Amino acid sequence: MKKTLLGIALLGLPLWAWAKLPVVASFSIVADMTREIGGDRVEVVSLVGPDQDAHVFQPSPTDVKRLAGAKVFVVNGLGFEGWMGRLTRSAGFKGTLIEASKGVKPLMAEEHGEESHEQGHGHGEADPHAWQDPVRVQTYIKNIAEGLSKADPEGKAVYQQRAADYGRKVSELDQWAAKAFAAVPAAQRKVLTSHDAFTYLGKRYGIQLLSPQGVSTDTEASAKAVALLVRQVKKEKVRAIFFENMADKRLLQQLAREANVTTGAELYADALSSPKGPAGSYLALFRYNVETILKSFR
Repeated sequence: MKKTLLGIALLGLPLWAWAKLPVVASFSIVADMTREIGGDRVEVVSLVGPDQDAHVFQPSPTDVKRLAGAKVFVVNGLGFEGWMGRLTRSAGFKGTLIEASKGVKPLMAEEHGEESHEQGHGHGEADPHAWQDPVRVQTYIKNIAEGLSKADPEGKAVYQQRAADYGRKVSELDQWAAKAFAAVPAAQRKVLTSHDAFTYLGKRYGIQLLSPQGVSTDTEASAKAVALLVRQVKKEKVRAIFFENMADKRLLQQLAREANVTTGAELYADALSSPKGPAGSYLALFRYNVETILKSFR
């Protein structure tokens, strides 16, 4: 009898009373953060999946349909998703837009050094890859928790608690990385990667970073930029070149040959790996990248 009454009561509830909050995230890294903070209260779909490049992503009609049915849209911001405006207009999105990086002080192109200017990285261009700095990620966590709470006020306490727990994990990783990098002489902390996706990491831990491309993979490095990098890699005695999981490897392979430098393992910059890979979550991505870079220093 009690079960029957409960069933009748539940049938009287609106669908949203037991359905998960439908969330669309722009790419895999902020999607993972949102799942960590939202827990069982959210259903998150990532437009740009693991091992895919958000810089060159082109939304499909299916993506428009997904966003049209969502209550929350989580994006990185800082110009990372150049296609975002077109997509939200096409989908007629009226829900809660969460800009995860809102309030983060971005690094600009001029902070990448004179080498970046020589390679044609526009001055004044904001670097959107702020998730590579765990300290700045605390702002991401705060913004996502607040946005979910706005869309789902009844879940506010859950989101705040999960955000606090997640923030502690990120802080612990930061402390571990800071200690590990500090043990390496500053002169040895030099890395060459596909594009400027790790500048925040370098700034946080005192790593000198070089790359043939700017902050976006949709730009091509000039022959002059490649020649400058080859000379600099030799001069600075860079030990290894790292590919990125979603990048074209041909340019770095050319650099490695011309500079006579060893190619290292892949790093995960703008996308997670598949769930079975070494960077299936943001926490795993950060730990894997740090450990991989540290190995090259040794």
